[in-house]
Formats: sequence, C-alpha cells, structure tokens
Amino acid sequence: MRTCVRVIACVLYPRFALLAALGDRRALLTKALALAPEAGGVQVTGEVSPAAEAFGVAPGMRIGEALARCPELALVPPDPEGVRSLWSEALDRLEAIGVAPESDRAGEAFFAADGLRRIHGGHIEDVIAAVRRALDRGVRVGVGPSRFCAYAVALRAGSARRGGARLAAEIVTAGMAPGFLAPLPVGLLRARSGLGGLPEALERLGIRTLGELAALPVPALAERFGHPGLLALELAQGRDTPLDPRRPPEPVIERLSLPDAVLGPQLERALELLIARVLARPERRGRSLRSLGLSARFVEGGTWRTRTTLRQASADAGRLHLALWPKLAELPAPADQIGIEVEAFGPPARNQDRLFETRDSAEARERRIGEAVHQVRQAAGEAAALRVMEVDPRSRVPERRRVLAPYTAPPKA
Repeated sequence: MRTCVRVIACVLYPRFALLAALGDRRALLTKALALAPEAGGVQVTGEVSPAAEAFGVAPGMRIGEALARCPELALVPPDPEGVRSLWSEALDRLEAIGVAPESDRAGEAFFAADGLRRIHGGHIEDVIAAVRRALDRGVRVGVGPSRFCAYAVALRAGSARRGGARLAAEIVTAGMAPGFLAPLPVGLLRARSGLGGLPEALERLGIRTLGELAALPVPALAERFGHPGLLALELAQGRDTPLDPRRPPEPVIERLSLPDAVLGPQLERALELLIARVLARPERRGRSLRSLGLSARFVEGGTWRTRTTLRQASADAGRLHLALWPKLAELPAPADQIGIEVEAFGPPARNQDRLFETRDSAEARERRIGEAVHQVRQAAGEAAALRVMEVDPRSRVPERRRVLAPYTAPPKA
C-alpha cells in the first residue's frame, strides 16, 4: 500500500484502566464489571466490560442508573497508581524499538511512523508488526495522516478479524482520510481534550457526521464556537496539530509503608520523611521541584493519586510540606503505603530572584513568559494558555473580531 509522507500511528489499549485494576484476575472480564469511581470523586462508572456494555452500561454513567440496568454489575476499585506504572512500562517498551511516543492518557499513544520504516523492514506494516511484538495481542494499532485520523482507524482495527485475516483498515493514507472520516459520528471528537462538549452542541444543530462538519464554512464555525470549532474542523478534514513526544523520564519515586491506623501527626511526620528522602535523591542534581504526584495504597485495596503543581518551583522542605499536606489530609480511606513522585523539575535551586528590579531585555521577558506558560500548562493542561488573535477588527459583532488560538511559548533556555 502506498503511504503518505506524514504517517502517524496510534497505539490503543481498550479498557486499559479496568485491566490494570483487575491485575492477574483478567478472567473476570467475561462478567459484568465496571470501574468504581475514585474515592471522593464523582459517583459515575469508569471503564466497563463487554458484558456490562451488553446491558447498556457505559463509562460516565451514574452508579444508580448502572445498577438499575445491570443488577449483577460488580464494581472494581480503581488503581491509578497501577495504571500509571503499567503504562510507563508500555511506553518504555515502545521507546526500546525506536518509537518517540506522545501520550496524554494511559492506554493511548501516538508516534511518527514514517521514520521507522528502514529500521523495521522498509514498510509501515513492518512497523505495526514490531509494535505488536513489543506490546501484547490486545493492543490496537491504527495509521493515518494525522493523530485524530489514526485514533479513528485504531478504534475500528484492533484484534477484530474477518475470515481469519486481520482487517485491512489499519492504514489510511492522506488521500483516503477525508472519505474515511466523513461517515464517522461527531461524537468521536470527545476523545480530544477541550472538545468534550462540542459534539452535543453540533448534534443539536443537526450536524451528525464529521463529513457534515468538514463542509461547514470557517467563518461560521469561528463565530459560533471559537477556537474549539476551528480545531474540530481541522480534525474532520484530516489535519491535526504536530506531535509532542514525551521527554525521557527521570523517575524519582519514594514510598513509605505505614502501620495500621496512621492518622494526624503520625501521617504528617511520614510526609516529612518522604519529602526529605526525595530532596536527598542524587537524581535531583540540585534542581528545584515543579510538579509532584502524591499516591497512597488503601488497606482495603485500591490506590489513590493526586497531583500538585507549585506556583513557583522550589526545593524548600517547608514549602513542599505546605503544598502536599492539605492533599494528604484529604485521604478518603486508611492507607498502608504513601508515596511521592517527582513529575517535573524546575530550574536549579541555587537560582534566586533579583534583589532590585532591572529593565529586562526582550529575550529575558520572553523566557519569563515561557516559564509562566509552562507552569500554567503543568497545572491545567495544554489548552490552558491561549492567545487572542484578531480576525475581523472592524466587525460590528464582538465574537467576530477576535478568536482564541493556541499560545506558542518560546523554547526554554
């Protein structure tokens, strides 16, 4: 099959969080199961098994409604710490065969496949085979000219077989992309961060498929939906934003086992000990800490995880304690283990702010803006920092004058 110049592959694990929570009990997947809500979170179901889907149970459904539809439904305690660990191992295996993956959620990764053809036999099919060998048989692999198109292909490919042979719809070229995407429902846009509420609005307007969306005029979408509408139009037309592969991980993790019924001052002392261990790790190399993951394993089973991003990167034990202790104090159940993981480092801790204000150069101001944007995105996601772009400043309609567009931060020094 002739391939396009830009080839993006999607690696997709269906029900990854549910499988991680089941562990070595995957035989139970034949029963009606659903991932229970995280402790203290919204009381809705997580990923569900095929048997539960047959009863009409879907992810994001209220627990009461799910049990009414399927009285035999069993809820599996979530394991966010196990999900993160297993997915990190899967990404490491992909990197071992030369892949530079981008992954914003567990069970889903993207990478540029065209540069790997010579390494794995000369064809995209050989790259797909190498990915399947590196992972396991349950993985779905789709190839397309964009991230979104590859994701749609992976949803339809996977382990399904027709007549004993694997489905041929695993590779979609640039010329095939518009026709492939056109009949798909606009609900597929929910898989993209920032577009979760857009499909419902489009369906109310009578727009059911991506082909109908792709045929809409750009000014109308910009006026009605702003930047999300323009992004959805790009996706429906087979285009997407460039990939952003993950950086090589620098795992700095400390865990501490706890005796039974540790609460209050004892739990606080345990947190202080963990912070001291993290700051003493040689891998830190004198750098400050920007983002930390706080995790716990419950006595009754299951895990809990939360993330804290500091307003200003720091290596001061007191400031780290002030940031982490309120999170740990909200622990919803007794834990027999807690842990801290460094998710992002900041600049060297020896760097200090200026004592007196001076006039910064344009380059220095750009660096400081870039640092601020990086902190915002660490805390609230990639779509948290946008810029205002003028489109029609003379228009009498305020919504037509300006639109929001992604802010491109200057490269970090």
